[in-house]
Order: sequence, then structure tokens, then C-alpha cells
Amino acid sequence: MADLSALSRPSQLWKQLSSERKLLAADAFWRDEHANNEQMEVVLAIAQRMKFRPKSVIALPIEKKARYTVSLAGVTELVAARLLVAYHLHHQRPMMGAFLDLLGIKHENGLIEDEAMAAPSPEALAQATASLTESYPADDVRTYLTTLIWQDPETWGELAATPLLSPQDASSAQA
Repeated sequence: MADLSALSRPSQLWKQLSSERKLLAADAFWRDEHANNEQMEVVLAIAQRMKFRPKSVIALPIEKKARYTVSLAGVTELVAARLLVAYHLHHQRPMMGAFLDLLGIKHENGLIEDEAMAAPSPEALAQATASLTESYPADDVRTYLTTLIWQDPETWGELAATPLLSPQDASSAQA
């Protein structure tokens, strides 16, 4: 498996998102019915920061909770991972589906149908990644692929070796 130590952790990826993307992610996070544990963690963080009761935070409209989430100084790895997953599920489905199509993986609107699928070969991953960056911004692809790796390193860990995620490429892209 490729070395994952050079990859940004979910909390680092979260910090690297633009303010606009963070707000989209936070909004999707609060609408995610599978994020109850992470939402409660954020409710407590917001309540502490704003000197509110948790019950008051829970009652806030999603838009306010999203803005407060974005304003937090930092989030845990679990919350950051859920924020990133929610963002991709709500705003990046076409890219997710395109990537899986390039790999020949059956999916339903970007969600893999076969949970026991074999990990794609490093060559297939490199080719699919290169093709994906022809249709989508490299930063979006990089964030998506890194999120995939942290979500399931056994299946997607070899993505860390693709040129798009290499430290040299990432640093030259930011220059």
C-alpha cells in the first residue's frame, strides 16, 4: 500500500477548503441524517463557544448552525471526515459517478453498489485520476480522492501514489 503519511488528514482538508465550500459542506452536514453523533459533537462545541445551551443550538435553523460550524477554530478528525463526506454526497455526485465509471465500478449515483468490491489496480487508479482531472478542477479531484483514501484506506490507499496526490504536485499546484 502507498504511504499515507504525506496526505492531508480530514481536519487539514477541511481547513484548506474555501469559505464557500466549507459553508456548502456544513449545510450538507446538518442535513445528513447519518451524522447524528458528529452533529452532537459540533452542537456541544458551538454551545461552549457561543455560551449557549446545547438545546438552543439544536433549535437553530440549519443555515445558522452551518455558519457557526464554519466559524469553529477546529474540528475533530471524525467531524471533518463527516463534513467532507456530506459535501461530496450533496455537491460532488457527478464527479463521484464519473470516477467510478472510469474505473468500471457499478454504482448508484456515485455510491458503490458492491460493498465487497476488489480494490482497483494502481494503474487503473492513475489512469482514472488523470482522466477525471481533464473534466473537473484538480483541487476538487484531490480533495475527493484524499477523502476516499481516509474513508477506506484498504480499497483506495493506492490513490496516494497517483501523481495528483504526490507532495511535489500538490505544492506546485498551490504555487
